[in-house]
Amino acid sequence: MISQDVTPPHTIAVVADADYRDCEQCGAQFEPRREHARFCSARCRDAWNRENSAGQDGGASALQWSIVAMNGTAERLPQVCAADLARGFAVIGEAVWWVTIVDATLVRHHPEPYDRVLAGATPAGRRLIEDTLSGLRFVRNRMGHYVDHVDFLDPSAGGSNTADGPITSWQWRSLPEPALTGLSPRGQAWERSRYQAYQARLAGHGVGEVFGRAVEFLNRAASGASVLTAQDLRAAQ
Repeated sequence: MISQDVTPPHTIAVVADADYRDCEQCGAQFEPRREHARFCSARCRDAWNRENSAGQDGGASALQWSIVAMNGTAERLPQVCAADLARGFAVIGEAVWWVTIVDATLVRHHPEPYDRVLAGATPAGRRLIEDTLSGLRFVRNRMGHYVDHVDFLDPSAGGSNTADGPITSWQWRSLPEPALTGLSPRGQAWERSRYQAYQARLAGHGVGEVFGRAVEFLNRAASGASVLTAQDLRAAQ
């Protein structure tokens, strides 16, 4: 379920990651292997899901409206003329926001269908989508807070007329590695891996290409999550 106190787009800051977290089910401390990990084991995650199954309908609804918002923003991307720089930057920032919200919600609350879709890809395909989403998390953490939109995006790239072409032809710029002072060692490692993913999968690539890949994957994973939620609700009745 999506938190109600999420930070508005373009104002998200990197928060120092703790090296250990308390499991939301048993309270034991554990070392997270994923950015959004909440439980120390699959057993605790399953137990938490069973005990909180009555609230899953609301969680499913939150996921669904987030998917709708993500898809609506993605559909607007090719409709925005590149001459309208301000609107182009705003829509791209909104797309980054919704893609990363949906990704985080699926990883935190529906890891099984998420991992199942990933497992169905080739090793190269899996690395591509994981790096793409990690790179977009890097953008989310820094766009509008540490780095301006114009530093991330190159409206003159893509080989199309800058004024008449869509913003989907814009490309992501290559960026220098950021300073990561203030983060824990694990936090630094995560943010550095996001930066490396950004450089490998976003920098030099088109906006439309990157969002198309991310949105297609998240829609597939969300479809599996919706089925799983419905099954869990029936079992709990």
